[in-house]
Amino acid sequence: MGSNNPTRTTPSTTTTTVPPGPSFPLASLPDASSPELVLTHPTPAERERTWALTYPKWGPALRSEADYLAREAYLTTVPLARDGGITHWILTVRGLPPDARPVLSSCESLRKRAVYTTTVAASADANANGNGKEGGGAAAGVVVVDGVAHGIASVFTDPAYRGRGYASRMMSELGPRLREWQAGMGRGKGEGNGEGRVEKGHSLFSVLYSDIGKKFYAKHGWAPFQSSHVAYKPVAGAGSASGQGGQVVARPIGYHDLAELCAVDERLLRADLVRRPANQTHVAILPELDAMLWHLMREDYMTKAIFGRTPTIRGAVAGEPGKRIWAVWTRGYYGGLNKMEGNTLHILRVVVEDPEQPDEELVDGFRSIVQMAQAEAAEWKTQDVQVWNPTAKLRGLIEKCGVEYEFVDRDKESIASLMWYGEEPTAEVDWVANEKFAWC
Repeated sequence: MGSNNPTRTTPSTTTTTVPPGPSFPLASLPDASSPELVLTHPTPAERERTWALTYPKWGPALRSEADYLAREAYLTTVPLARDGGITHWILTVRGLPPDARPVLSSCESLRKRAVYTTTVAASADANANGNGKEGGGAAAGVVVVDGVAHGIASVFTDPAYRGRGYASRMMSELGPRLREWQAGMGRGKGEGNGEGRVEKGHSLFSVLYSDIGKKFYAKHGWAPFQSSHVAYKPVAGAGSASGQGGQVVARPIGYHDLAELCAVDERLLRADLVRRPANQTHVAILPELDAMLWHLMREDYMTKAIFGRTPTIRGAVAGEPGKRIWAVWTRGYYGGLNKMEGNTLHILRVVVEDPEQPDEELVDGFRSIVQMAQAEAAEWKTQDVQVWNPTAKLRGLIEKCGVEYEFVDRDKESIASLMWYGEEPTAEVDWVANEKFAWC
């Protein structure tokens, strides 16, 4: 899947393995404001034609269009996407038969487990000390509500139809449509003061990552949020770095470690949300195993195609249970081996297990994690290592660990944007865990 951009250009010298779709004179197409247009779902053939059009921009790291089409099909089968987890959308002309209608603009959405915070008043039968145990009552305070959110990706307009406002029309319809789409499919765990709840009325929010700046999607309701990252350079052999006393600090993370780490991460995130100020709504996409596997299985396909093998190191962890710090990462490729630009080792998520642990006890572990990531970046031919939107705690470790870095405040590419479906204005919502794992 690519990032969101309705104005991508496609070279004219494209060798396609997919038969072209029907051709429509521009003069015969409805205006972008016409009621004749409809947001609907493509047939398999229409979906494949859309993928073929996106290959020149998003697929050059692969050897052929056929490999790219196979990757897109494969990504519909991974855990996050299967069983209706992925939905493909097209804007087309109402009433025309499938496979004989123009695909004016297209995108896809991925359903993800998500949460938000709300406050509850103490129930009448809560006990005197407010712990909510006697009589089944609940104390006043913050509760975490479970539901679903949707990540929007691969916004694309056929070059033949650009400049006519079709992407704008599609996005203006998609935002409200996703509010009701697959709502009530979250599963609650209930952390905090009270039992916790599952939101069943509508989806909680939708997110996207704009590669065309902040204005286009903002005018359609997706407000831009913090979009910055810390960048490290690849360093061959850096992963052998040691802490004080010559002992290697960090240990590699493999696939077999992820289930336990993701479960701990979700528990810690829920606890963090409950501690946040009650006078603001806080939202988060959950960093669950399926969300991580979407990135890692995508990485598997790309590295197998490019290098003929897949990585074994998917992150690094330091410390003992209860006092650990860890990072999970993925390698992303857009230029392949011929053009390094766009090839990045992304830190999907950084977790500090005990947020009260002093920086001095964490800094050696974090330095070792960064150095292992730098070594992996060098081995796997990426141009940098990126950590998105580091927390204040993590910024302190970044500054203290002594590894050279660059701080980048993005203003055009990968702009994290969110549309909140609650009552508050989107700009007043606090997006927690706004890190690379939430990207799609």
